[in-house]
Amino acid sequence: MKNTTLAMLSLCLALSAQAEIRTWKDATGTHEIKAELVGVKAGKVTLKRENGTIITLPVASLSKEDQSLLGSASAGGSAAAGEWPQWRGPNRDDISTETGLLKKWPASGPKRTWVSEEAGLGYSGFAVSGGKIYTMGLFDAEEKVVCLDAATGKKVWDSFVGAIYKNKWGDGPRCTPTVAGGKVYAIGGNGGLVCLDAANGKQDWTKSLVKDLGGKVQGWGYTESPLVEGDLVIVTPGGDKGAIAALSTKTGKVEWQTKDITENAQYSSIIPITHNGQRQFVQLLMNTILGVSPKGEVLWKTDFPGKVAVIPTPIYSDGQVYVTAGYGVGCKAVKLGVGSAEEIYSNKNLENHHGGVILVDGLIYGHSNNGSWTCQDFKTGEVVWQDKGVGKGAVAYADGMLYCQSENDGTIALVEASKKGWNMVSSFKLEAQTSQRAKDGRIWTHPVVVGGKLYLRDQEFISCYDVKG
Repeated sequence: MKNTTLAMLSLCLALSAQAEIRTWKDATGTHEIKAELVGVKAGKVTLKRENGTIITLPVASLSKEDQSLLGSASAGGSAAAGEWPQWRGPNRDDISTETGLLKKWPASGPKRTWVSEEAGLGYSGFAVSGGKIYTMGLFDAEEKVVCLDAATGKKVWDSFVGAIYKNKWGDGPRCTPTVAGGKVYAIGGNGGLVCLDAANGKQDWTKSLVKDLGGKVQGWGYTESPLVEGDLVIVTPGGDKGAIAALSTKTGKVEWQTKDITENAQYSSIIPITHNGQRQFVQLLMNTILGVSPKGEVLWKTDFPGKVAVIPTPIYSDGQVYVTAGYGVGCKAVKLGVGSAEEIYSNKNLENHHGGVILVDGLIYGHSNNGSWTCQDFKTGEVVWQDKGVGKGAVAYADGMLYCQSENDGTIALVEASKKGWNMVSSFKLEAQTSQRAKDGRIWTHPVVVGGKLYLRDQEFISCYDVKG
């Protein structure tokens, strides 16, 4: 790849996050770039050179080995064919860039390729990487990370995380593991954070968000999915030592905590963003939305009127941060400045409990606690349409379609992502449903679409469906 081409694609952003430098090769194998991985989105990879220069390239311009590492196998630049390495996917936005998926299912639903009963109990979601599925489960009185073969659903290994977390809505873990650099990072319901070898589950190190980081277990346990950024794993222990903390990925050593923000943890997961050339981590707490630098400095914060439990993951686009929560709270959007966050709107047009919301082409989609699936204008906060659909539940997005899951009966609806209204093209009911679910529990694990497969879970049962055909 010619240096002139690289220069045209370079954006000089001074990111302060540290990460592992590796050598990237182009498709011809004749040109190399020494750089760290910043992120992958919409078929493009962003790298940071040793001198701090940012380079954005088509994934397809890299070697097959590098494409495989990034989880992109198509020359058209579609991201993550078979790679979904963390909560809500490569960019933590629940947007799959896969194409060629079925736009209509048979009356009985897409073909089910396998069902596993080896996952244990709990509500943990899926990370998919390197042909393996990583999740968590409860086995008797022990919480474990579980690795399954993505082709067959057979268990490859499991690894102890901590003692059982008990809750009347269902015992066991809630975290989705994060896969990065050949390691798996996961948090148990009681706050045990582990780093494991992705190949065999061997534990590298462990820390307690409570004992080591001063956190406090909330009513529904720790549910956050850890963020890995370079050589840092970033989590939200909450408490007097600092609400947000960064630890070394290699040793578990605490690198920093936000001592000026000491709220207890809630249930949301951090997202990384780059705003005005500055890398930062955005989190939602009970009373605060905030952005933190890779060095632990609070860059901005704004009030949030949380109640009971604050759960959904924030969304960022074009300088705007959007959050939502249930229990009568609603949603709020702020415009980021330099060290500031100015409110754009705050209303109850979309009050999402814990099924998540997705931003597609300027529109937010998700279920609102007023009983309706809602399409909301991201910029203005106004409702575009509402429909009762299949009832309250979680949502995923892939290839122009919403995958809407009913928490009550396990119905999965294939719905066009459109401002024109709720248009359900197909639906089917999840077959493998548990008899061990708690009385107050529901089907709460979010669906994942990756590698042409739809992954669903009801406690110990994980089901894999072929949605590419």
